[in-house]
Amino acid sequence: MTVDASWPTTTYPRRQTCLTDSYDNRFDQGETVRNRRVFRSAVLGVTGIALAAGITTLASAAPAHQTAPVALSRSTANAPKPTIVLVNGAWSDAASWVSVVKPLQAAGYPVVAPPTSLRSVSGDSAYLASYLKTIQGPIVLVGQSYGGFVITNAATHNPNVTALVYISAFAPDTDDTVESLTAKFPGSQITNDPHAQIPTALSPVLYTNADTGGTEVDLYAKPDQYRNLFLSNRVSASTAAELAATQSPINSAALTQKSGEPAWASIPSWALVSDADHVIPPATERFMATRAHSHIVEANTPHAAQVTNPGIVVDLIERAVAATR
Repeated sequence: MTVDASWPTTTYPRRQTCLTDSYDNRFDQGETVRNRRVFRSAVLGVTGIALAAGITTLASAAPAHQTAPVALSRSTANAPKPTIVLVNGAWSDAASWVSVVKPLQAAGYPVVAPPTSLRSVSGDSAYLASYLKTIQGPIVLVGQSYGGFVITNAATHNPNVTALVYISAFAPDTDDTVESLTAKFPGSQITNDPHAQIPTALSPVLYTNADTGGTEVDLYAKPDQYRNLFLSNRVSASTAAELAATQSPINSAALTQKSGEPAWASIPSWALVSDADHVIPPATERFMATRAHSHIVEANTPHAAQVTNPGIVVDLIERAVAATR
C-alpha cells in the first residue's frame, strides 16, 4: 500500500483538541480515517533499574516488506526548506533513519542525524541543543523512542525549531522518566516477569566509569528477542540478527532521570502512534501525544516504524513541514 501524499496540511490551532488520523499499513487491508478516543487506565507492573520503554532499534538494512516512500512536494511556499534533524533512541544509531533520509534528500531537504550517546537525558539533550545552534534557518526535529526525551529537552527555547515529530516515541512532561511513563499502561513485551529487577529481554553489563571510578550499568537487548520486540517480526530473522549484533546499549541511568521543561508546550508537534509496538505500549504513546496536543497519526506499525514503514514516517514529517512553513 502506498501512503497517500494528499493528506491535508492545514495548520491547526496550537491548543485545540488533537486531530487523530488512522490508517492501516500494508500489513492490513484498506485505509481508514477515524477519530480516536482517549484510552482506558491500567497499571504496568514492571520494576527495576531499566524499564525499557526507551528502546529503539538499529536499521542499517531495510526490511523486505516496507511501505513505499511518499512522493514529496518540491515547493510548498517560497520559504526555505527546513533542516530535518533525526534523533535515534536506545539500541540504535543514525543508520536507523537511512530509508527516511533518502526520500527527504531527494525532495531537496537538508537532513542530518547526529549521534545520541545514550548516557543520560540531560547529557544527550545538552549535546543536541548545542548541535542545533550550529544550524541556520528553520529546523524540524524528529525523535524516535528515547529520542523523544532528547528532542523534548533539547528544543526548549530554541526559536529555530518550528516543529517536533515523535515516531513511536516518548513525549515527556516535566519530571517524567522513562520508568514512570512505561508504568502507566500495560502492553510492553519487554519482560515476562513483572517482579524481575531487570526486564527479562535485557542483559546488563557492569563497567567502571573512567572519569568517576564508579560502577555503572549498560543495558543490551537480548538478540533472540530483538526481532519480536522492536520489529514485530516484520523483517527476516537474518536481518534482525544483524541489527541485534550491532546495537548500541543505553546507560541505565538514562531511564530513570527526570525530564525538564517540555518543548512541546510551545512548539507544534506531530506524533506517530504505533499500534503494533511491542516496547512502548500504544496507550502510552497515545496518552503522551494527546497531552502534548500533537497532531496524531495511528498506524499498524512496530516500534521501529522508520525501519519497516519509512513512507509513513516521511509523510508525517512532510505534514509537519507543510503546516509550519
